[in-house]
Amino acid sequence: MSSEFSLIEYYFKRRAGRTEHVPLGIGDDCALLNVPAGHQLAVSIDTLAAGVHFPHHTSAFDVGHKSLAVGLSDLAAMGAEPAWATLSLSLPELDPHWLEAFSEGFFQLAERHQLTLVGGDTVKAPLSITVQVHGFIPVGAALRRDGAQVGDLICVSGRVGDGALGLKMALGELAAVKNPLQKLNRPEAQVVLGLALRGKAHSCIDVSDGLAADLGHILTASKVGALLQLDKLPLSAELCQQPAEIQEKMALFGGDDYELCFTLSAKALHELQAQFDLPKISVIGQIEPKQGLRLQRPQSIEALPIMGFDHFDRA
Repeated sequence: MSSEFSLIEYYFKRRAGRTEHVPLGIGDDCALLNVPAGHQLAVSIDTLAAGVHFPHHTSAFDVGHKSLAVGLSDLAAMGAEPAWATLSLSLPELDPHWLEAFSEGFFQLAERHQLTLVGGDTVKAPLSITVQVHGFIPVGAALRRDGAQVGDLICVSGRVGDGALGLKMALGELAAVKNPLQKLNRPEAQVVLGLALRGKAHSCIDVSDGLAADLGHILTASKVGALLQLDKLPLSAELCQQPAEIQEKMALFGGDDYELCFTLSAKALHELQAQFDLPKISVIGQIEPKQGLRLQRPQSIEALPIMGFDHFDRA
């Protein structure tokens, strides 16, 4: 395994995936891809850098899983069916054991979602991974950020705050327990929920930079406001063991949860829950006409800053 090309052939081309809609995949200057009739192509790209998006000691399997999961979460937020991915891999050295585990983590997740790797690149450089994902959406069916309507319920899937809690544990700042670490290292993109939300949700986003920040993107795009109820935020048992201030900070401003936050009518939510076997969905607030984000506490209502993780504001 002494060259870039043999690396690609052994670790990536042999498990590229299904060839439907892929006349030409890995092995040429470009892949040739067919988008099904009546569909649009959703495209998203994310880079994960060691020491920024995951601690340096994170296992290669987990890095492989997460590098794809974050893109799948973007597809879920748009209501897109996963189709293809490209992978750019920067490696400080050629480590067969690391590559074997990384590719296993990547392809186990890809195969679960019937996603095909169709191309990429490898270079010698500090460890970082860039994955571009592509998905199919029927024309006019995409979930967007700009459709929230006054009176909509604000919902979130799963639980929030565990990604940030898991990071504290991974960095040795808190005693490590399984579930938050799993949430950090092997997030599960809510693809099935995203598909079910087509035609029902007025707006949707994935929770990657923190609930307040990501809901804030919906509010800005839709030119509306929101009232969140603190006591309705879905928290794990592990997060509930932390002091109240930490619970609130991680649930509202922590990142790496990769759940879906969406808005829809009460009727649409009832229909959604009646028609689909979906993960836990919590109603956490309501869309209001006055712009801005407010938080309802047991004894007060206060303005809430729309902030979360920012690569260029890390003081």
